Amino acid sequence: MQSEYAIETFDLTKVYRSRWKRREVRAVDGISLKVPRGTIFGLLGPNGAGKTTFVKSLLSAVHPTKGSAMLFGRDAREPEARRPIGYLPENHRFPTYFTGIGMLDFYAALSGVDSGQRKKLIPELLALVGLEQWGSMRLGKYSKGMLQRVGLAQALIHSPSMLILDEPTDGVDPVGRRQIRDILTKCEEKGVTIFINSHLLVEVETFCREVAILHKGKVALQGKMHDLTAGKGYRLSVAQAPENLVDELRSKATSLTAKDGLVDFQFATRELVNEALDLVRTQHCEVEALTPTTSTLEEVFVRAVEK
Repeated sequence: MQSEYAIETFDLTKVYRSRWKRREVRAVDGISLKVPRGTIFGLLGPNGAGKTTFVKSLLSAVHPTKGSAMLFGRDAREPEARRPIGYLPENHRFPTYFTGIGMLDFYAALSGVDSGQRKKLIPELLALVGLEQWGSMRLGKYSKGMLQRVGLAQALIHSPSMLILDEPTDGVDPVGRRQIRDILTKCEEKGVTIFINSHLLVEVETFCREVAILHKGKVALQGKMHDLTAGKGYRLSVAQAPENLVDELRSKATSLTAKDGLVDFQFATRELVNEALDLVRTQHCEVEALTPTTSTLEEVFVRAVEK
């Protein structure tokens, strides 16, 4: 039976020990995680949280001390389980003597793509990542952003079922980041699972459907993006509010700020903001705006890590 999950880990643990076993570091500490097929999943965490070790364990570049990992229902240690995976590491080191075309041809051959397909696919992928004019240039002359984009083309060369991307937009300019997001969105529409390891929270918040936050090798928090950043209250902006109204609303609001004749009140519940609106109307003041507010991913991240 085909698994509904692209990634499953069960008590995955990796312990590094010093030579004389006097000290040990639990880089990954009992992580059990499930990533559904066809979703865009973000793995977050501060430096040293265990993100890279976790990814390397999925790809069998690191052998777990305990626990197991499955890719599309197969043991991740099996080569066939990893065949449908496209991978872009954070600190990739492509041979600089290759041209863009030569590098893609080399990695496509390693992935088992025949020569006829390679001739057709390589120009298409270079165009997809915006490098069609630089395919004949040596990689040693590429900027960091260009290397990231040709690296993404490399990860896509064998039409994978899942992309595992470590900081895919690192060093890429805003236009390039938008282009990469568009490419990955098209992949998602085709049913490709996208697993992103990143510290760029704004990118993750606008792009990922679900996230897990690691801290000290453990999962501190996991959930769907819209649930984690769900509404935390309402912001009411009032124009030219008299002092007595401000004082009366101050006791109901969780915070307030005043600037240029506008007073912004933050309320925790719908009931409180409706009571505030009634008071504003009785004072015949103008409501400038009423908007629901949500937590940012950064706020969710900091709360999870500080806990």
